[in-house]
Amino acid sequence: NEDFAAEVEAQTKALQQKADEKKEEAPKEEEKKEEAAKPTVAISAKDVKVLRDKSGAGMMDCKKALGECGGDVEEAVVWLRKKGMASADKKASRIAAEGAVAQYIHAGARLGVLVEVNCETDFVARGDKFKELVADIAMQVAANIDVEYVSPEDADPAMLAAEKEVQMKMEDMLSKPENIREKIVQGRLDKMVNEKALLKQDYIKDTSITVEELIKQATAEIGEKISIRRFVKYNLGEGMEKRNEDFAAEVEAQTKALQQKADEKKEEAPKEEEKKEEAAKPTVAISAKDVKVLRDKSGAGMMDCKKALGECGGDVEEAVVWLRKKGMASADKKASRIAAEGQIGAYIHGGSRLGVIVEVNCETDFVARGD
Repeated sequence: NEDFAAEVEAQTKALQQKADEKKEEAPKEEEKKEEAAKPTVAISAKDVKVLRDKSGAGMMDCKKALGECGGDVEEAVVWLRKKGMASADKKASRIAAEGAVAQYIHAGARLGVLVEVNCETDFVARGDKFKELVADIAMQVAANIDVEYVSPEDADPAMLAAEKEVQMKMEDMLSKPENIREKIVQGRLDKMVNEKALLKQDYIKDTSITVEELIKQATAEIGEKISIRRFVKYNLGEGMEKRNEDFAAEVEAQTKALQQKADEKKEEAPKEEEKKEEAAKPTVAISAKDVKVLRDKSGAGMMDCKKALGECGGDVEEAVVWLRKKGMASADKKASRIAAEGQIGAYIHGGSRLGVIVEVNCETDFVARGD
């Protein structure tokens, strides 16, 4: 059973609320009139881009902010901050200790990249958008051949100081006044540093923005601070001297090898006498441990190692020499060759919190392509 008095009281309150709302409508009408009276300002795409870089806010938010502030970028930054839209700037001071490690191996396995990108929470790190971003950054590192560090601030100060000294003494600088020289050289140094900084490169999937702008956009969109912490890049055979074989020399070497085999056949007759002497040699107990040690040292087969130890009375060092003389120490024989081919591989552990990149070399591309 409803209380009649209470029902009347509720209806009275509802009527009072409607009356209050009508009173508030008058100031709102005045605000709309003021907005309509505001002069329309032409907003350039360049100003929108500058404001996006400064604030990390979305394109439409930046356009609206510039419109509200008569095209003044600095005032627009303040306006966005008041509205809570300058998300990237606001989040820049936070600590991003979560994230993911990702790898990119280019077709042919001759170029590999490992990169770490950080965010604030494990929840974001496990999201598809973040994972896609990290994969794109790994590909970006692979695409930019000259990048050496993440940010211009990561450049080696000692290297910059040495380069500045060289630049200041260059012939085209000597005729210029000191203060002009300083500015020109600093400009050259800034250009050199930026060319090697990942954040300053054009984003490969959208060249209208840089990697730095991409990270700001991701920060604004995802809602957490995103940062690239570090990367490592491997180019197959980098720093190795690859030997160019002389075809004539190779043929000569093969001819000598054939001649050597012919000479060995001639020596077979005296070997019959050696066999008789071998029969008279005392039998030596050969342990599996010694065979393993000899295999590790020589790279020869198990039976060859056993035979060598038997011939040398169980002495491992003498057995190594014996195998070399017989041409059986295969690993030792191949150790002097240059292995400039191979593959680069990477491993990312479950959860993307641990990553490894490795380069393994061989002598030929044919072997490198084998399973």
